[in-house]
Amino acid sequence: MSVLLIAVMVAGCSKSNSTDKEGEKTDTPTQTEPVGDKSTDPGTAVAEDTPTDGGTLTISSFSDIVSANPLFIQDTSSGDAAFFMFANLYDLDREGNVAAEPWSLASEKPEISEDGKTYTIKLKTTAKWSDGQPVTADDVVFTFDAIRDPKVASPGISQFDKVDKIEKVDDYTVRVTLKQVYAPFQYVIASAIVPAHVLKDVKPEELLKHAYGTDPTKTVTNGPWKWTEWKQNQNLTFEADPSYWGPKPHIQKVIFKIYADQNTEVQALLKGDVDLTQAIPVTQVEAVKQKSEINVVLEPGPLYEYVGFNFNADNFKDKFIPFSTPKSRQAIAYALNRQGMVDNVLKGTGKLMNAPFLPGSWADPGDAVVNYGYDAEQAKKLLAEDGWVAGSDGILVKDGHRFAFELQYNAGNSRREQVAAVMQQNLKDVGIEMTPKAIDFSAWVEQNLTPGKYEAVLLSWSLNNPDPDGESIFSSKYFPPNGQNSGWYKNEKLDQLWVDGYSTVDQNERKQIYAEVGKEISTDLPYVFMYQYGLPEGIGPKVKYEEGDRPEPTLPYGYFFHINNWWIDSK
Repeated sequence: MSVLLIAVMVAGCSKSNSTDKEGEKTDTPTQTEPVGDKSTDPGTAVAEDTPTDGGTLTISSFSDIVSANPLFIQDTSSGDAAFFMFANLYDLDREGNVAAEPWSLASEKPEISEDGKTYTIKLKTTAKWSDGQPVTADDVVFTFDAIRDPKVASPGISQFDKVDKIEKVDDYTVRVTLKQVYAPFQYVIASAIVPAHVLKDVKPEELLKHAYGTDPTKTVTNGPWKWTEWKQNQNLTFEADPSYWGPKPHIQKVIFKIYADQNTEVQALLKGDVDLTQAIPVTQVEAVKQKSEINVVLEPGPLYEYVGFNFNADNFKDKFIPFSTPKSRQAIAYALNRQGMVDNVLKGTGKLMNAPFLPGSWADPGDAVVNYGYDAEQAKKLLAEDGWVAGSDGILVKDGHRFAFELQYNAGNSRREQVAAVMQQNLKDVGIEMTPKAIDFSAWVEQNLTPGKYEAVLLSWSLNNPDPDGESIFSSKYFPPNGQNSGWYKNEKLDQLWVDGYSTVDQNERKQIYAEVGKEISTDLPYVFMYQYGLPEGIGPKVKYEEGDRPEPTLPYGYFFHINNWWIDSK
């Protein structure tokens, strides 16, 4: 599963894990049944009038980007910006299948050899970069080689270390040969690429700090819109590229306006200052629905929230990790009233999880996992067995150390703020002192999440593709900076199970392996898996689209599904 931190990390180029709008990471999307209140069908904003060209689409966000360079994207805000600037080799259709769309760089679906190890990519001959240079096989080869080069430190490296060689067959054909069968690879190459003619002379270790991806004037792109302005923590602006090679977008200008928090975003939507808000707090959905001209789309998405533990002793005072044992982590899981959070904070718009597989997906291990119901007494029992005893202030102590830790989350996220408060009280009830700390998202990603410098985090993964492989975030092969296992978790049994899971394309065999993964990971608990949820999307009355182009909440970037075909009603 390729994941993005929700409002944290997004491995855009490789479709690896990332975080969403709210500071969550992303993983593989799957098709599930609607959760909670689907207030209006996504198709209700469909217009009967003829599409018109021009106009401005204004989108709200409460997190600024980190970098729009596809080699380094690992947060949803950056991924959203790149969505408008870059074309992908392949895109996903509404059912989550890899497809060569009119706006994809590839001219047809990849040719996969009979043994599943060779992928042939054929490019359109018409695609161009915004500086007029053609998009060629050289760009694909450069991009893929950069991702798999450890010196570059791309978060997508875990998807490309199975590659044996990348060959340019001709100017518009690339052949990728794998060392072994890697079932998710078709989704890996459904990604953006970077221009070789701009970056080929930059030293690999200097690509991360290069102005490409942070300076609009130096960021050559190949998508429908060009990046024209970035006022940090204020707005980003994109203009339709008049020389764009694909189907011309109807919308002339796209602006991302950055607000202090989600509540301010909602007020901007209600006042008509923005046309699209991607994460309405569930507590405000009913208020937004009162304005009948605003279309609210709420379905479960490819997102799950989790509490992530850090296992690197350097992050802790006296190098003492209070939750170093499985029993201590299991106790935390039992102590948390997750169902209460779903009922009271998410207003029922979530499904509990105990493993990194979305409920209802083909890889969902079901009863094979350990289910942690809310049970404070069981939590206390496990903590006592683990050697913890109550101190004079009621906080547990072991070997002279208090059971105390800091939980980081991104500032401005109203859901996480409420969940963290519930967690703090739940844990206090069993003798654990947890201190919540809200941090600005972009700073959090760069200073804490990417290098793995924290004690614990409340975060989400936004799944980038429908494959359940989770090696890049749970395997000890992918510690920072060359991977997304930012908690420094190591479990050799799981390391091997992830490899077993992607080394066959037989879905029944893979399902059995992921049942074993579920059993092991829900026992050892590198995370407390919280719940799958959906982000209520609000769409203003000026935004129009045909039925076939409506948003698709179950997909990564599904809130912009087929946006090339949307238009702005200027009446």
